[in-house]
Formats: sequence, structure tokens, C-alpha cells
Amino acid sequence: MTDELEQVLLLTGKQSTRNDAGMDIEGTTILLTGASSGIGAALSVVLTERDAHVIIVARRSERLKLVAQQCRDVGREPTIFAVDLGDLAAAGQLASKLSAEFATIDCIVNNAAIPRRVPFGRLTMAEVEETMRVNFLSPAQLTLDLLPAMLHRQRGLIVNVSSMGGRIPIANESAYNASKFALAGWSEAMRLDLDGTGVDVKLILPGPIDTEIWDQPGNDPAIFDIEKVSARDCAMGIADAMQDNGFEYYIPPLFPGGMDAKAMAVAKYQSCDDYLTAMARFSQR
Repeated sequence: MTDELEQVLLLTGKQSTRNDAGMDIEGTTILLTGASSGIGAALSVVLTERDAHVIIVARRSERLKLVAQQCRDVGREPTIFAVDLGDLAAAGQLASKLSAEFATIDCIVNNAAIPRRVPFGRLTMAEVEETMRVNFLSPAQLTLDLLPAMLHRQRGLIVNVSSMGGRIPIANESAYNASKFALAGWSEAMRLDLDGTGVDVKLILPGPIDTEIWDQPGNDPAIFDIEKVSARDCAMGIADAMQDNGFEYYIPPLFPGGMDAKAMAVAKYQSCDDYLTAMARFSQR
């Protein structure tokens, strides 16, 4: 082991030396994907309540219009773009439009996602590709296209909404896990590369949130029947994280019933074989 790597390991676990205070949401322009329902719809309203101008993106235009009205009701007009982010060319075109129409985009919240609860033996490559396009490649596309302007200003925030499924594997969700693990790893490496540039990165890891992701056509029922947290509470947690100075946020930190989300992820890494064996047995009940 090199001396340099030993120094990195010695620093691990010590208090961060970063002194940024997080983003002041008031008066900012924030791009938010997956905004037509669930966490995204709730976050659109929460950010508007905190006096941000939100640019809300999703493929369902009628649902976006309903969310836009909710934003107006709390005092500010959003901007709407109805785009299917599973189409990477369309995602790139959206980024071009945004760059042309807005002098500044202060923050990108990559929240758009689809579930994929299909046992591995029935999973098709087309399903894997679609899941990766929506859940990982479209956030990558938007970030890479809009990042240069942030770097030029030496200011900005990238918020990637992954999942507990980006830290721990879940039976019947291999494609979803792959996409969310990818987004988590992407976020961590981006945090390293952008250190000192003025552009911050945050990784959000939602747990059981009460949204329509649990009941989607073409998906098997979830193996867990667990009490869920409201989308509004999750959105409040994300907005608080945006204003905080950390990187990784488990929302909620404690599952209903008191289970510690981060401790669950840490336990998996500490004893991966035992965790996988136990989870496999549980899922086969």
C-alpha cells in the first residue's frame, strides 16, 4: 500500500474539512426531473415554497400541468417541459433548450426513475436497457450537458436521487438495482472530481416512500410489505439536504418502526455473504 493511500484511509471517518454551507434555495433556478408524480411532484411544491423557480420535467404533460398548478397555489410559476427522458436524444435536446433559455441553472435534481421488479429469470435485455436509460443514462446526459456552465460560474449543485436499492440488493429488482448502484457510484466519483470547483454533489437514498412506483403495470409485487413515508416528508428531507453541507443522505434516516437505513447498508458491506444469504432466504418465503 502506498503512503498516499494510507493517508486517505487515515482521514476516513474523521470530520469533513469542507466548510460549504449548502445551497440557499431562495431565488434559485432548479431543474427537477420526474416531477409529474411522487417524490418529484412533492419536491416541486416544496422547492417553490422555499422561493425557488422550478423547471419541472416529465413525460406526462397533463400530470405536469396539475403539479404546475400546485406550485402556482403556493406562489410561483414553474416552467414545464414534457420530455421522455428514456429517449437520450430528447434529453440532450432538452439540455440545449435549457442552456439557450436560461442564463443560469443553479441546481439539477435528477429524480426521474422507473421501477423494474422482474425476477432475473424473466428479465429481458430490452428491460435492462430501458431501466438504465431512464434511471442512470439520462441523469448522466443532463449533467454532462449542463455542467460546463456551472464550472464556468464556479457555482452549482447536482442532486442525484438514487435509492436504498442503490446500496443494498433487492430480490426481483436486479435491473433497478444496477441503475441505482450506477447512479450512486457516479455521484461518489463526481464528488471527487468536482472537489474545489464550486460545484457540489449530493446523493439522496430514499427508502420506503409512498408513491406509485410500488404499483406499476408489468412489475411483480414488492417482496416487502412495509409502512411507507409520505412523498411530502421525503421532499422536505431532500430540500433540507440541499441546504446542508453533507454528501450522502438516507431519507428517512429511520424506517417506520425504527430500522436505521444507513446501518442496514453498512451491515451489508461488513458481511456481504451473510446479508445475501439471509435476503435470499427471506425473499423465497
